[in-house]
Amino acid sequence: MPLLEIENLSVTFLTGGGQFTAVDRVSLNIEPGEVVSIVGESGSGKSVSMLALMGLLPWTATITADTLRFDGQDLTTISKKQLRQIIGSKMAMIFQEPMTSLNPCFTIGFQLSETLKIHMGMNRAERKKRAIELLDLVGIPEPEKRLSAFPHQLSGGMNQRVMIAIAISCNPRLLIADEPTTALDVTIQAQILDLLLTLQKEKGMSLVLITHDMGVVAETAERVAVQYAGQQVEKQLVKGLFSDPHHPYTQALLNSLPERSTAKILPSIAGVVPGQFDKPAGCLFSPRCKYATDLCRTTPPVVASLEFGRALCHYPLLAGLPTNYPEEVSA
Repeated sequence: MPLLEIENLSVTFLTGGGQFTAVDRVSLNIEPGEVVSIVGESGSGKSVSMLALMGLLPWTATITADTLRFDGQDLTTISKKQLRQIIGSKMAMIFQEPMTSLNPCFTIGFQLSETLKIHMGMNRAERKKRAIELLDLVGIPEPEKRLSAFPHQLSGGMNQRVMIAIAISCNPRLLIADEPTTALDVTIQAQILDLLLTLQKEKGMSLVLITHDMGVVAETAERVAVQYAGQQVEKQLVKGLFSDPHHPYTQALLNSLPERSTAKILPSIAGVVPGQFDKPAGCLFSPRCKYATDLCRTTPPVVASLEFGRALCHYPLLAGLPTNYPEEVSA
């Protein structure tokens, strides 16, 4: 049985101009001990979908889902008290910006101890001992001294390690890492990714890695879900996605990677992700897609199931070419 089951998750926000759909019918299953990546441009709804799962969206958000189940429990029907027992304990999240995610007014030790007190019921001595163990586990030197430090006294990489320590403090079964290397330099990025994967293997956690870096996807994940403008446009095994992408957006993302390009000018995807007021009537990617036809521009696509994956496209790609493509267009 999957550890996490999400079926047709949608999130809409109430704005001054009406309602804006940030996540549109996203589905995802995570198996125990699996590493899955969610990838896409900024504004594709990657973070919002996971924040909805964690119950961390503001009151302006409306969340609907056919299925939202964790470890066999329906998250849409359980009480708030039961949900609080799961969030932060069995299901934890590492946020994008460690400098803004940690409270600047409290010490590292206090913020670590708070989680242990609420979810583990430890006394003060037990919390201090466990906090030192956690800081040492994530590679922070002189962990006992760091307990009295404030976030501004540590580097970005150190603060990210503290965030990881807080997230794993209760030995969660599912860890969501939301672009954990965004604000860090390249050397520290590699260290943080190695740390996450080491902890995932040692503790047998499931790991959801949210990123826009296809290189990170290739190095870390087993399966990948690609999102565009709030929709999930493709799901595949990582190996298959890189060798044979099924959605034109995924193909365009991969073609824009420097290591895959042989052209003098690096290919790019023309246009921008549609916003609240400029979404096309048909496929959301159609204004930027080189394969788009009148059908694409007027009719929303349905999910096409292929042998090794799924794609939200009228003409899913196989071996780099669109299938069921009209002869008059291809000619």
